[in-house]
Amino acid sequence: MKNTITLFLSLLLLVSCNQSITDEDIAKLNGYWEIKKVVLKDGEKKDYKINETIDYFQLKDKKGFRQKVMPQLDGTYKTNNLKEEISISNENGSYFVNYSTSYGKWKEEIIELQDSVLVLKNKDDLEYNYKRYKPFSLK
Repeated sequence: MKNTITLFLSLLLLVSCNQSITDEDIAKLNGYWEIKKVVLKDGEKKDYKINETIDYFQLKDKKGFRQKVMPQLDGTYKTNNLKEEISISNENGSYFVNYSTSYGKWKEEIIELQDSVLVLKNKDDLEYNYKRYKPFSLK
């Protein structure tokens, strides 16, 4: 019985400490994000040590774009100028990034969004874990 109560209280504490995302948090999405790892549906993890491209998000009033960019040694970024239009929606208390291109539409749930942490989950239950990109320069 003690073990059951302890387990219940531990789970309650864990759930209550989970960050809830607010409208104000959405602005934290702006900027450069580097993929850190992907967690597959079965729990397997794929770590990314080095990334040739990073994601750049730009939002204003919950609308904007995401673009893949390639950091250069001089501190600049190269891009192919392709942008995915994005909008943010709130569905039953959960926030989603809605993507739109000429090729299709899809959405990812925002699981976590902090100053330096972003976790997105797609319809296939893949969790994309990002960290805030820190630029480098050899100038």
